[in-house]
Amino acid sequence: MDAIILPVTLATAAACALINVWLAIRIGQVRRAEKISIGDGGSTRLIARMRAQLNFVEYAPIVLILIALIELAVGTETWLWAVAALFVVARILHAFGMDGWMPGRGIGIAVTLLVTIGLAGYAAAIPYFAFSESETIELVEVSG
Repeated sequence: MDAIILPVTLATAAACALINVWLAIRIGQVRRAEKISIGDGGSTRLIARMRAQLNFVEYAPIVLILIALIELAVGTETWLWAVAALFVVARILHAFGMDGWMPGRGIGIAVTLLVTIGLAGYAAAIPYFAFSESETIELVEVSG
């Protein structure tokens, strides 16, 4: 088998896909229990679960993009595995928090924001440090 390209990104995307399915199933459970097929029916429990999934889909794509681009730029690093795992755990905690376990909600969003800011800062720094290490920039001509 050839080397896996972007293993951190691949594993994190798989985990995120499963979390998204889990969040959807949780919404379906409330819909069935409260007999609500469209909208939220005014159910605060359903609204909370819908918001948990929406909050997830607001953050997961940008975090996955940042992980992928960082992994492409600097390679697969142990710290990147740890950050990705931290993000996944944070999103699970947030979902439980939206069901009423308030520490989970606070911890989940705080860790999510810290991971997002940290990855964004690191990604923004990569070009700066890459260019400052080399004195010349090689231009590549692309012909079509």
